[in-house]
Amino acid sequence: MHNQITPIHEHKKYWAECFGTAPFLPTSRKEMDALGWDSCDIIIVTGDAYVDHPSFGMAIIGRLLEAQGFRVGIIAQPRWNNKDDFMSLGKPNLFFGITAGNMDSMINRYTADRKLRHDDAYTPNNEGGKRPDRATLVYSQRCKEAYKETPIVLGGIEASLRRIAHYDYWSDKVRRSVLFDAKADLLLFGNAERALIEVAHRLADGEDMSTLTNIRGTAVNLAEVPERYTVIDSSRIEKPGKAFVPTNPYVVEENCSDKATEQSDVVEIKPAVARPSRHDATNSVVRIPAFEKLKNDRILYAHASRIMHLETNPHSGRALVQKHGDRELLVNQPPIPLSTEEMDYVFGLPYARVPHPMYGKAKIPAYDMIKTSVNIMRGCFGGCSFCSITEHEGRIIQNRSQESILEELEDIKRKVPGFTGTISDLGGPTANMYRLGCSVPKAEETCRRPSCVFPGICSKLNTDHKHTIDLYRAARKVDGIKKVMIASGVRYDLAIESPEYVKELVTHHVGGYLKIAPEHTEKGPLDKMMKPGMGTYDRFKEMFEKYSKEAGKKQYLIPYFISAHPGTEDEDMVNLAMWLKSNNYECDQVQNFYPSPMCNATAMYYSETNPLKRVKYKKREEVPVAKGERQRRLHKALLRYHDPDNWPMIREALISMGKKYLIGDKPGCLVPAEDIDKSTPAQRRKSGRHGANRFATKHTKNQPDIRNPKSNGKPKTNGSSAGNKQQGGNKGGQGKPAGNKAHQANRLDLSAEDKTKASNWMPFLWFFAD
Repeated sequence: MHNQITPIHEHKKYWAECFGTAPFLPTSRKEMDALGWDSCDIIIVTGDAYVDHPSFGMAIIGRLLEAQGFRVGIIAQPRWNNKDDFMSLGKPNLFFGITAGNMDSMINRYTADRKLRHDDAYTPNNEGGKRPDRATLVYSQRCKEAYKETPIVLGGIEASLRRIAHYDYWSDKVRRSVLFDAKADLLLFGNAERALIEVAHRLADGEDMSTLTNIRGTAVNLAEVPERYTVIDSSRIEKPGKAFVPTNPYVVEENCSDKATEQSDVVEIKPAVARPSRHDATNSVVRIPAFEKLKNDRILYAHASRIMHLETNPHSGRALVQKHGDRELLVNQPPIPLSTEEMDYVFGLPYARVPHPMYGKAKIPAYDMIKTSVNIMRGCFGGCSFCSITEHEGRIIQNRSQESILEELEDIKRKVPGFTGTISDLGGPTANMYRLGCSVPKAEETCRRPSCVFPGICSKLNTDHKHTIDLYRAARKVDGIKKVMIASGVRYDLAIESPEYVKELVTHHVGGYLKIAPEHTEKGPLDKMMKPGMGTYDRFKEMFEKYSKEAGKKQYLIPYFISAHPGTEDEDMVNLAMWLKSNNYECDQVQNFYPSPMCNATAMYYSETNPLKRVKYKKREEVPVAKGERQRRLHKALLRYHDPDNWPMIREALISMGKKYLIGDKPGCLVPAEDIDKSTPAQRRKSGRHGANRFATKHTKNQPDIRNPKSNGKPKTNGSSAGNKQQGGNKGGQGKPAGNKAHQANRLDLSAEDKTKASNWMPFLWFFAD
């Protein structure tokens, strides 16, 4: 393993740097000719439209390689029915870089209920069907047809989360590593700028692709495990190999639950007994169960998932090896996080910050969402079991300097057409983890906890939000910046540790609504999600309302929830529905749990076993899972308890659960008696079926304006919407709670697809880097 770390901005430039910086990376031979290129050194094939912006994978990787001196071309959303588009730039001198795009192509194409979508936010005019299912595989096959001998390197969120044998929700089976199915030469996972630069320079120096087996953050297909490694066998549940346990910084200390929140006693993460190191992490590999074993053994799959997640610390995690037939999949150690200086280098590259001119006036929704947003950090130590950020970006926060962030604000002012002075977001995967992390370096280097904040906030975690507050204040002072919004989700269990941060946020950076994600109200599902209890939410809500009142603002929290998450039983969903009703919340859109590859929750869903605890055949924690279509529909319906279309199903479920007393018109009932179904919406409002203070959270043209009490939410005659106005920074009412008394219930848009699709706060869905 190469442990000599060269900062990514200190590599010797490739000879082609003499061509300088391209206004846009070329997408055609004509553009190549205009730059004076006879060929490309590297060609990136992507499932997204080409937008030269640091929230788009092909841009950040393309500009990074260009800065290293390489000539980089882009083939964006090629037609995949033949090889012609894949030959449009000629044969690359070094390799093809393949990515499905900022999103997993299957999540992009199908809903959580496996229904076909007809839109695509990463395509001009939001047009669906411009990328194939399993785009990584298809693009790789076409590149091989075009130029058989050219190496293929896989990257992006789709490949990263399929680097080992994994459960595939859409086919309902375990599939091989995508590296094997794609017949590619190398797979890069996680924040792979460091690995990508090493691969490019070593190939440029004449090394053969077959020698690149020892690079952090890569997975390779080998005939056998290299002799330099000591193999630790954990391929069986009954006799797991003795794992290397580094000296535990927590031994003889508290178990990091001194700040434990409510409902957090299920996941017990006990300190291991300190012992001398038996295996050097850089010279040992952990053998996890073979693909052929996993595809027929769900309990073994949970065990493999647990082992994989325990080896994600970049400082102490070891390489993994997994049999696929007679071949060995070697997954090298996780990449070393980028330093602040390196992060500044990546985000300071010369992005045009607009879509490629070939799209003309076509709108690309994902770009419109993030064109005035700034990503200030990467990574997340929350460890939510349904989220793949940790598996992709890691737990260690990688921060930009304040100077770099403020310079990007100046860049936005200079380059974004029609900029009106509003920054739509200063954030990342989580809004308030900027420059937070472990206060004890030795502890951070050896820690194997899946979360720094669950079951309670670790006593070693620095929760001082001073740097974030300073950043917000500095951003507001930038000339020409009128408003700085925070659109990324706020981790409220962290926020309450810093009341000054909550006050700063509420007073200056909330546009009527603030999105937070309790995800559920009940202990069972919350423990499986690794989320804090509702007592923490209540404390944050109290602070939020207090500081909103002090600022003289009417502002509201928008809680997000997930239905049918592993660990959720019917009774839990009924209790959640009753909580929503008691708080006068009505959900406009809801989202069932979506099992995406590599997440802990996906392992729970498939195996019905909790991989957060030790897994044994005879002794394991079983997890209730809503798998059948009817039960998943019921859980979703309970979140929309107010919808008459759902009442028959809810009534039937309540009767079967012995909760018939929740049916009727008395206070405390969830749904009305059957004869109410025939009443009109006006009659239901008149009868008091709706509560008070309704507000819409779906950002549409029908959204009323809190600043105009007479607003009825009807569209403007010129066809513009409040949503469009806010996005442009004008004085529209989008994002503001309604004051219309004719509609009296808090309306929530709870689409968890916002978390999967909304690129305004998901910059981790990048090509190789994110």
